[in-house]
Amino acid sequence: MIVSVRRSPQPFRRYVAIIWRWFWLIGLCTLLAGGTALAISYNSTPIYEASATLLIYNDYTPIFTDGRLARTYAELLKMRPVLEQVIERLSLPMEPIELVKDITVQPILDTQLIRLKVKNPNPELAARIANTLPEVFIEHNQRIQTSRFASSEENLAREIEILQQDIAHAREAINRLGTPQTPAQQVELDRLQNNLTQYRASYLNLLSSYEGIRLSEAQLVNNVVVSEPADVPIYPVRPRTLLNTLLAAIMGAILASGSVFLIEYLDDTIKTPEEVLRVLNLPTLGAIARFDDKGQQLIAHTSPKSPIAEAYRTLCINIQFSSVDRPVRTLLITSSGPREGKSTIAANLAIVMAQTGQMVVLVDTDLRRPTLHKLFHLPNAVGLTTALFSDTNLMPDGYVQPTEVENLYVFTSGPLPPNPLELLGSQRMQELIQRLQQEADLLIFDSPPVLAVTDAAVLARQLDGVLLVIDAEETRQPIAQQACEELSKVGARILGVALNKLTAGRSGYYSYELG
Repeated sequence: MIVSVRRSPQPFRRYVAIIWRWFWLIGLCTLLAGGTALAISYNSTPIYEASATLLIYNDYTPIFTDGRLARTYAELLKMRPVLEQVIERLSLPMEPIELVKDITVQPILDTQLIRLKVKNPNPELAARIANTLPEVFIEHNQRIQTSRFASSEENLAREIEILQQDIAHAREAINRLGTPQTPAQQVELDRLQNNLTQYRASYLNLLSSYEGIRLSEAQLVNNVVVSEPADVPIYPVRPRTLLNTLLAAIMGAILASGSVFLIEYLDDTIKTPEEVLRVLNLPTLGAIARFDDKGQQLIAHTSPKSPIAEAYRTLCINIQFSSVDRPVRTLLITSSGPREGKSTIAANLAIVMAQTGQMVVLVDTDLRRPTLHKLFHLPNAVGLTTALFSDTNLMPDGYVQPTEVENLYVFTSGPLPPNPLELLGSQRMQELIQRLQQEADLLIFDSPPVLAVTDAAVLARQLDGVLLVIDAEETRQPIAQQACEELSKVGARILGVALNKLTAGRSGYYSYELG
């Protein structure tokens, strides 16, 4: 069995690893967003859109050069008087303010066309409104234009009628006078003929003005036609179920990915050996994957061929390699805080070292919350504190207890004292360590967390090396830094870090291969 530790991937591969680790969340958000959009789209009322095209023409004036007439008509099509007539003609159960929301009128750029669109849940009604609205507008526009000329036409018609009467009276007077017999009659005839000529000239002028007004009226009134009537739409314009679902799914994936990278950016826990080296300037001597340790904390003994046991053997080898010039015979195992797995690592490390043939004594120096006697199912009536308070030899029979593992002995904590710090820093403790070294090849000490109490710092300065246990994805960088600083203050020799509870299958940094 081979344990391989891969280097940290390049930034792109690291991003891929992050996405893979959080793929379940990204996928869940994508499915939720897409599913929600799909459900909303299916439950939404379909809306249909009917479209008609209007042509505005004027052969007499260059008013189309700036498009103002088209824009004016586009606004007039949505005016309340026009909408009211449409509602009345079609018997629509709505007000103009409601109808105008469903109408879109837009001049087509650089043309004399206006595009009219009407949306409605009923496709037939949408087409009827789109066709009725131009008809009503044309009629309405005709009435407005006609009213502009009505007064002028009426005045001119009245003046023409008066002139016609004057012309008739002048003709009657000329006819009654007949052939002039006297000079006076000749003068009267000339006057009547002059008046008749003037009446006829004025009549022609008024008649020309009257026809000009009628012509202008005809030119301005009939300049809007329906170029393309609206057909009944077949397919709804909304909701666009497929498009809405795809866009919602994409947005869900983007938001989830952004949240994931934000979480990763704000996360200051130590998760990889590279972060250990960068933050603590310490090597990672071993990486222990997370496993279900209920009832099998001593996995190096119960499952010696498992990948986890191989990881402990790698840790054992790396500890030996880290101290070639200065062999480690007394090793302290501690952590920055509680529940990081230091006691489990101490026990399994002691097992794999004992399996190499070394005589190993595992000492429980956690005199506040001892754990080793529970892991090995040993009594704790006597132990370290009993030996320290004994007036006889420091190691009487019965204090150090054998285990099921060959070459491994456990020195339990014994009864808990009121002054653990004084005991661990006492001269008696130093003598005990020296006596243990005479009996064993390697001493492993399980101590309380560094930042919880000062027991570990006091004990660390008496031993050859310290192994700092870090809970991957739980131990924060400032906490680990502070623990290293506390150990450095007392001159402790920190060999390296054991990265514990690593999620091997999701991290992308470690793999365990059978060989």
